[in-house]
Amino acid sequence: MDQVDICIGPVEDWGTLHALLVLCFAGMEGRIDPPSSLGSMTPESLRDKADAETLVTIWHDGILSGCCFLADTGRSIYLGKIAIPPERRGYGLLRRLVAEADHIARSRGRPVLELSTRIELVENHAIFARLGFREVARTAHPGYDRPTSVAMERPVPAE
Repeated sequence: MDQVDICIGPVEDWGTLHALLVLCFAGMEGRIDPPSSLGSMTPESLRDKADAETLVTIWHDGILSGCCFLADTGRSIYLGKIAIPPERRGYGLLRRLVAEADHIARSRGRPVLELSTRIELVENHAIFARLGFREVARTAHPGYDRPTSVAMERPVPAE
């Protein structure tokens, strides 16, 4: 990889961010139940989400190559809508996003990062486990009598 930059805050083109998320979440279609909330999101709703949360994007040679939204829960920083496109995986970009989340958590005095991944996406469980996250609970979406998600946490390391 050549030049990699991490940016905090809004993007100029919300349609491009939306397209990145749609591409990255496409492999979940038909695998997860209930379907991802991304299906009801638009570029405009992503902009609204970025107003309420912290958007972190990662760029490789000026090309949007990943993102996540960080929500401050008061106790932790929750990572949501984490996305790295297939052709950009394996270059440590996810590790860089998580490191940025660590930095933001430390700056806000939050000792924990947390995320949720769907029960069916066992490959994601393994990826996040390699980054130091551990399963802390299994939860169900409203209307489901079985677990649909795996909640994972990891402590924020000291600098």
